[in-house]
Amino acid sequence: MDALSEGLVYVDEHLLVLDKPAGLLAVPGRGEDKQDCLALRAQRLWPDALVVHRLDMATSGLFLMGRGIAMQRRLGRAFAEREVDKQYEAVVAGQVEGDAGTIDLPLAADWPRRPLQKVDAEHGRPSQTRWTVAARAADSTRLLLEPLTGRTHQLRVHLQAIGHPILGDALYAPPQVLARAPRLLLHATRLRLAHPEGGEPLVFESPAPF
Repeated sequence: MDALSEGLVYVDEHLLVLDKPAGLLAVPGRGEDKQDCLALRAQRLWPDALVVHRLDMATSGLFLMGRGIAMQRRLGRAFAEREVDKQYEAVVAGQVEGDAGTIDLPLAADWPRRPLQKVDAEHGRPSQTRWTVAARAADSTRLLLEPLTGRTHQLRVHLQAIGHPILGDALYAPPQVLARAPRLLLHATRLRLAHPEGGEPLVFESPAPF
């Protein structure tokens, strides 16, 4: 592995930003066949790099790591306190009504079908996703997505729940929508945060590869 092949976006003595390809785990999974991941590849070059947040295996885009336990905790706190602005881009099935809005649906684990998640009004945790239309095609809509909370599979479940599953989503899209793309069309396009040491504003961007 080298930095260029792994899509290095930014590195300093405090943090590291990589551009994760679709199909690569962000962190190790269960089982020997699920140990290859972006975090471990990064640690071969930067042994002090620690995971701050996660991206689904099928999702591509910007992935932030803290260098050392103190930076990991500081960045993790910034995520928890919503001090990190995250933006994703997705292509969904159908024509989304309106130009912008917020999806506010509580989410919980779908235990019989793990790792799937589901909308659960009784037991779900509050979950909000802000969306804006970026472009329209005949039978799809390109959306900019801002998750205001960070639940597992939040963007995928929210969009499926409003009737517009993401193209290529093997977990939540019906077969005809899954077949319309060779991969999940979801990409983490922007991270905006204050530098954990100096406080200066940082903005990282990665254009969607679809």
